[in-house]
Amino acid sequence: MSMLSLTGLSAHYGAVEVLRDISLEIAPGEAVALLGRNGAGKSTLAHALFNLGPRLDGSLRAMGQEVTGWPTHRIARLGIALVPQGRGVFPNLTVSENLRLGTVSGPRGDWTLERVFTLFPRLAERRAAHSSALSGGERQMLAIGRALLTQPRLLVLDEPSEGLAPMAAEEIILRHVGQLAAEGMTVLLAEQNLQLALKLCPRALVLAGHRLVFDGASAELAANQQLIHEALGV
Repeated sequence: MSMLSLTGLSAHYGAVEVLRDISLEIAPGEAVALLGRNGAGKSTLAHALFNLGPRLDGSLRAMGQEVTGWPTHRIARLGIALVPQGRGVFPNLTVSENLRLGTVSGPRGDWTLERVFTLFPRLAERRAAHSSALSGGERQMLAIGRALLTQPRLLVLDEPSEGLAPMAAEEIILRHVGQLAAEGMTVLLAEQNLQLALKLCPRALVLAGHRLVFDGASAELAANQQLIHEALGV
């Protein structure tokens, strides 16, 4: 059974088409990079998985169930979590309070506050601090930790390296998200940092011109300099 399956999926904001006829499957345990220029539709695709924002045509299946048109909370309860672009943490709440939001409606499972603190020791040190006082890297750890407390089987990260120093991005994505992937978490990483994404994910997807123009091994994409230049501008 596929963790995620899209068939002929198109997305529109009003009359504006952002994605056209996207078909792909993600198997359990895969780490997949979703790449594209600004405006290529990476965030739109991430949001479409949760029925957030765009009007959809086509089929979206998660965990073997047809979920097209489902409300967001019902999709999330299947075991899909979004780490949004910009982190989305609440500045007036402490680290612990932000994390507990992930447990409010989610099922009980393997992810606990203490396990999140083990994965991100810095959050344990800062548990009483308001998130407004955190660095960008700490806020990204907090957003990931909160998502994990919903007990996901599929973790969707939207531009997690945005606004982070290179060393912080590498630590969070390659070390921490890499650890999650190594432990069997299915990961979809929407990212502009090509080298970082290809280091983490054995498989890559490339969006260009509203369409999926590449779906294959990251090593194959890395060797295709013409596609990288034309589709990604690198």
